[in-house]
Amino acid sequence: MFKHILVPTDGSQLSQDMVKRAVEFAREIGASITAFFSKPEYPVTYFGEGALIDPTTPERFAEMTEQRAKTVLYQVLAECAEAGVPCNAVSKTSDVPYEAIIATAEECGCDLIFMASHGRRGISGMLLGSETNKVLTHSRIPVLVFR
Repeated sequence: MFKHILVPTDGSQLSQDMVKRAVEFAREIGASITAFFSKPEYPVTYFGEGALIDPTTPERFAEMTEQRAKTVLYQVLAECAEAGVPCNAVSKTSDVPYEAIIATAEECGCDLIFMASHGRRGISGMLLGSETNKVLTHSRIPVLVFR
């Protein structure tokens, strides 16, 4: 049924557990995986005179986020290689991760998005928000949620 799965990950323990399950699932159904990492934009903060200045330059910040993306995506590529699941990796810079996830799934021709969820409910769910919930709400592509 599903042939190409987008697996967004942030490298957290929850994401690592989800990646293992996504790879098992892909192997079981004969699907390929596109691993995805959303890199944050350079944080721009405006202050008045005498403001504290962030010593990290935009270039250095980009290098750090690129290195983090490579590290996180390498873990998925290695997991897929070990399981014999075809995989490629994509990262994009965006301050709106759920939009980047959906756009990447559409651009790569994925027919399923496999995501983790913390399972927050009530006030904490409303206050903290959820990229998974936003993807579920806005995606036309089916979403499988791992908890």
